[in-house]
Amino acid sequence: MRLSTITNYAYGATVALTLASGAVMLMASSAEEKERAAVEQRAIFDQLTATLAEDAYRQTEQARAYVITGDPSHIIAYQREKAMLRSVEQRIAHLRDRGASVSELAALQQGLHWADALTAEQEAAISAAQRGDGETARTILFGDEYGRELDRIAAQIGKFQYMLDQRTENIVSQATEAARRWRFVSEIMMGATALLFLCVLYFILKQRILRPVVRLSDVVTRLAAQDYAAVPPDFPQVDEIGDMAQAIRIFRENGLERQRLEQERDADRITRDQLSRMTQRLQGCDCTGDLVEVVRRFAPEIAPGFAGRLYIHDARRNMMVQACDWLTPRESGQEFAPTTCWALRRGQIHKPTGELIDIPCEHFDAAPQIRTICIPLSAQGESIGLLYVEEPEDRTAEQIGRTEKYLEMLAENIGLALANLRLRDALRQMAMADPLTGLANRRRFDAVFKEQVAHAENSLSPLACLMVDIDHFKRFNDAHGHDAGDAVLRAVGGVLNDALREKDCAFRLGGEEFVLLMPSFAQDQAIDRALQVQQKLQALRVHHEGEELGPVTASFGLAVFPEHGRAETLVRTADAALLRAKNQGRDQIVIATIRDAASHHA
Repeated sequence: MRLSTITNYAYGATVALTLASGAVMLMASSAEEKERAAVEQRAIFDQLTATLAEDAYRQTEQARAYVITGDPSHIIAYQREKAMLRSVEQRIAHLRDRGASVSELAALQQGLHWADALTAEQEAAISAAQRGDGETARTILFGDEYGRELDRIAAQIGKFQYMLDQRTENIVSQATEAARRWRFVSEIMMGATALLFLCVLYFILKQRILRPVVRLSDVVTRLAAQDYAAVPPDFPQVDEIGDMAQAIRIFRENGLERQRLEQERDADRITRDQLSRMTQRLQGCDCTGDLVEVVRRFAPEIAPGFAGRLYIHDARRNMMVQACDWLTPRESGQEFAPTTCWALRRGQIHKPTGELIDIPCEHFDAAPQIRTICIPLSAQGESIGLLYVEEPEDRTAEQIGRTEKYLEMLAENIGLALANLRLRDALRQMAMADPLTGLANRRRFDAVFKEQVAHAENSLSPLACLMVDIDHFKRFNDAHGHDAGDAVLRAVGGVLNDALREKDCAFRLGGEEFVLLMPSFAQDQAIDRALQVQQKLQALRVHHEGEELGPVTASFGLAVFPEHGRAETLVRTADAALLRAKNQGRDQIVIATIRDAASHHA
């Protein structure tokens, strides 16, 4: 029999005995409660009976006092006592409510009737005394017959009290005997419960638990010290001890496996730490070059022995171009079209070799002789790169499968970082570009101008600034609508964008006002370039909805550092020259003077 079954039986018997003992103790307590209730009832009856006897004697005392003294105050007191006296039924009602029996109440009721009968004799004596016949009054109240009536009333009330005493004594005696009997039974049950507990404790603890546990404890201690040479004893009985011995054997058999799993877990933790460190580095990258360097350094550590390449999509050429490689991969080329890779076409990991045969990618020169993995780098459903790796030949399928999970996380982190860099560049470009003309906006101009000023002043190289304002631009909007004005602005922006080979040199400051920054341009070179821009604008013909909008001219203000003052005041100097060109009739180039720059600065 299993220990749990034995324990359940013993537990059930103990609980039953305990409940029975508790029930017996409750019965004993109930008997004692009856005893106390009977004693309390007797005390209440004594108090109530004494009150009834006092009512009868108070009237007699007041009547006798009047007969003896003749004091009218006793008549008043007598009448007050008589008025307060209730009927016999009313006076014994509260005794009946308290539990007095019918026979007891009958005895008391007889005494009260006799007490009420004395009222006539009291009133006769009072009347005789009031007529002056004091002798007759005294004879009535102090005579032997009146005294016998009082004694009879007292005897009847005493009989009632005696009957109460007898009943109370019987109840108390019965309750005491019942309580003693129930307590004795409860003590027997408690003793039986304790004896059963001790027997079960001895049998289970010593015979079925203590001896086997002592033998198992040595084995458990050795296994706890990872001494898996310890062999647990064999207990054939089918109980919890046998189950424990079997569990210890299983624990011993799995000990080396647990050690292996712990080593793998430690390696997994190290790899995840490396992934976390790489992710932190990727988040801090400011450009694609930084990202490529991070991948080149961390990829061999995250996937040891897996050679690979990182490809990034060149949107301009629509080609996957290698950004870096590690551990000298043997397959795949430097660049290829995205359609030649099945991973990019399907948006999923592709393994053309291995246990499951699949179609090889076309970006291999020939069918690969080694196992390869292509993992696409995606952002919002668009392929932005590819992680290509080659599996080492000395790894088991389990090891390769575990490393593939790390490679997927590696590809996901690289893809997110690359997408963030591209999004950052796109947002920066949008923030710095004018959406209508495609030229850099005022924000970009302020940043570039500050850089050019610092470079010009440090290297003492010339810097030219050409302010451009379209003449009578309002007439295009008024005559042809704002769409026509936008077409003019785009055309002018195209001319200014083509005026210089350098990037970020043409800007739209706002409205119809533009500016050209020409670093390293002396004054003569800047004048020639301004004349070329003026001629191209004069030759410009803008059409809108099939209609030519008319000639486009502009006013120009040119200022050159260092001829026209400090570099940081170059824009204000050119703007003053532009204002003078507009005042002098427009469609002309006005070169700033030293005097203009100084006065403008002042």
